[in-house]
Amino acid sequence: MLLILLLPACVSAVDDTAELKKRLQERFRDLTITEVRPAPVAGLYEVVFGTRVALVSADGNYLITGDLIDLASERNISAERRAKLVLDTLVARTGEKNMIVFGPAKAKRTITVFTDVDCPYCRKLHGEVAALNQAGVQVRYLLYPRAGQGSETYKRSVAIWCAKDRKQAASTALAGGKLEMKTCQHPVDEHLKLGTEIGVSGTPTIVLDDGRIAPGYVPAAQILDVLGLKDGEPAAAAR
Repeated sequence: MLLILLLPACVSAVDDTAELKKRLQERFRDLTITEVRPAPVAGLYEVVFGTRVALVSADGNYLITGDLIDLASERNISAERRAKLVLDTLVARTGEKNMIVFGPAKAKRTITVFTDVDCPYCRKLHGEVAALNQAGVQVRYLLYPRAGQGSETYKRSVAIWCAKDRKQAASTALAGGKLEMKTCQHPVDEHLKLGTEIGVSGTPTIVLDDGRIAPGYVPAAQILDVLGLKDGEPAAAAR
């Protein structure tokens, strides 16, 4: 759906994107606008806040939310831009050092999963991780206890991160097993914040390595199909 918002008129047309960004930030004080740049359509500018993208008129009086489609090439320009923002956010804010990684070091493809270790569908997906690994897909977990900070799932997530063998602890938790409860410095709070920023509303949420997001459980066979590996040669699995 395309939504056009008429903003209160108080600015004239501007060519300076920095000035436009400043004026828009004054209007939207609750948001952090990270970038304003010319859009592919004359007279419009792309506005980025977090991993969300909108369009604004050059005079700053009209805001458009919705996808910008290039009809000639049938490209969803807005979706491509959001995908890049999601990937950039994952890499810049997290990195593999703050993830629990299952699979081959030299993977054909990679998926990043926001997982709640007490979520039934997260457990179901974890049961298919070995098959994904065997096909050459690396699975990277971010711990996302939906009940929030201080919940039992949050405590279990922290215990997983603080375990000597995080992958084994994650597998134990996702199988419904008991954990040695301990605390240490951990990235779980950052995982929660990151998930909120990119729009995670449930678990599992799967982020493909092209930035597309698949909310909810997706069977391994379907993931491989989407990644173009369904009929490919399997790669050696890594623990």
